[in-house]
Amino acid sequence: MNPTLPSPPARPARQDSAWAPLASRVFRALWIAQLVSNIGSWMQMVGAQWLLIGHDPALVTLVQTASSLPVVLLALPAGVLADRQDRRRVLLVTQGVLFAVSGVLTALTFADLLTPVLLLVLTFLLGCGTALMGPAWQAIQPELVQRRQLGQAAALGGVNMNLARAVGPAVGGAVVAAADPAWVFAFNAVSYLGIGVVLLLWRRPGPHTPAPQGEKWTAALDAGRRFVWHAPGIRRVLLRTLLFVPGGAALWALLPVVANRSLRLGSGGYGLLLGAVGVGAVAGAFVLPRSNRKLGASRTLGCGSLLFAGVLVVLATVRDPWLVTLALLFAGLAWIAVLSTLNAAMQTQLPGWVRARGLAVYLLVFQGGQALAAPLWGTLAAGLGVTVPLLSAAALLVVCAVSLRRWPLREGAETDPSPSAHWPAPPLVFDPGPATGPVLVTVSYRVAPEHGTAFTERMEHVGRARRRTGALTWGLYQDGQDPAHFIENYLVASWSEHLAQHRGRLTLADRHHEDRARLLLAPGTRPEVTHAFDTSAGPVVAEDGEAVPPPPHHDQAAWD
Repeated sequence: MNPTLPSPPARPARQDSAWAPLASRVFRALWIAQLVSNIGSWMQMVGAQWLLIGHDPALVTLVQTASSLPVVLLALPAGVLADRQDRRRVLLVTQGVLFAVSGVLTALTFADLLTPVLLLVLTFLLGCGTALMGPAWQAIQPELVQRRQLGQAAALGGVNMNLARAVGPAVGGAVVAAADPAWVFAFNAVSYLGIGVVLLLWRRPGPHTPAPQGEKWTAALDAGRRFVWHAPGIRRVLLRTLLFVPGGAALWALLPVVANRSLRLGSGGYGLLLGAVGVGAVAGAFVLPRSNRKLGASRTLGCGSLLFAGVLVVLATVRDPWLVTLALLFAGLAWIAVLSTLNAAMQTQLPGWVRARGLAVYLLVFQGGQALAAPLWGTLAAGLGVTVPLLSAAALLVVCAVSLRRWPLREGAETDPSPSAHWPAPPLVFDPGPATGPVLVTVSYRVAPEHGTAFTERMEHVGRARRRTGALTWGLYQDGQDPAHFIENYLVASWSEHLAQHRGRLTLADRHHEDRARLLLAPGTRPEVTHAFDTSAGPVVAEDGEAVPPPPHHDQAAWD
């Protein structure tokens, strides 16, 4: 019997169910293993803070900093790593590193050799492992579930985290009180093995797409930046993340203050408030599929933002604990709805070759927004009370919702990231090396006179696609002597970079824009493509070793 876990498609029944992604065997196994690991991480956090209780209070707060700071520092490099290497292998290595670091932490604690400095250093290393794992973990989701189930998968990820947030600290506190913090660290170490076993048994559905030959890390990082900058749909998701997350962070930052000062509750009451948010988040996972089906992604995001803003207004003005608890149920629902919608929007628009880098930018904006906003709201609350910062955060969420009327999330054919091989490899008369370049690509069009303006507008979308996939510069020109003749020029850094455009970077969304522009060409004409090479370093060397001048290559079949 084959012990490996294949990646079968989800069952055809109940595709719109909140639990539909769990029909995938691998997703279900990873979800359960991740839940155990997340519980272990929260238990580890409690144990680390407990060991530092007798020291300077600043050391206790540094535990959270040591865990979260690596995400800000390593998110982008982790995205490059996950795009350049096999993501399954990246996840396996990081799980091994996390297990090893947790094992050292456990051994030092049992041996009573753990100092505060060592504890913070090891906590920081655990945070580094988690940060390196994040983009790769997010990027494999489309390989585990169907594209239309990514919203439910993201919601289940939120349910996973909220369940762990509710269970982990309670179990960790009980273990620390009954035994020793070392047992908490030991459980966290063992929890990484579950994910590792599932990954070992998983067979990825397709081969890893290699990076362009000779591509450097800095070039790969810049390629990710270039893609995000020239992808309007991705920028709109990041804009909403930048507007929603800092506003939403006010709840997490100020809820302890509200519980203590405004509602006069103790630790038990504060736990009840957190539990209400968690229950609402789990309920949101059930509501989300129906909401997206009836309202669409943009309206779901807008309604979730307004609902969360309303909860912040309640926190700022209401002093009845039961009414606040009821409101927090809706906060959990809105939180999971908004974040799942944003995450799914990123997943469904990012092509495989740059998916981890795009998700790394998303994680950086998300974590950075929380990290920077929380102390800001805390500072305002210290000087002005909780009402002003809570109402200010609510206003920011209203801006997030209103902005959707002007810039809604993009959906449909123009965002399909499925690969498209509609460009044939150009058959040159010589064989350039991978590093040969820059390469100037020129495409000539003949456009019906009455369609000149419309063609120019549609080519703007084509130009963004060229830049997303590797063009350093792009321009469209109209012949002064022949107005029906348009010339497109774009520059690519190297021949391997241009071949990457042909062999994996182009998507169905790119083809959609090219086809729309081609519909406006003069009847009976087609584009003519020329590839020209920079000769500043001398002529290009042919396959037989003889130096030949690099003549331009005309390829009329480039769009056929």
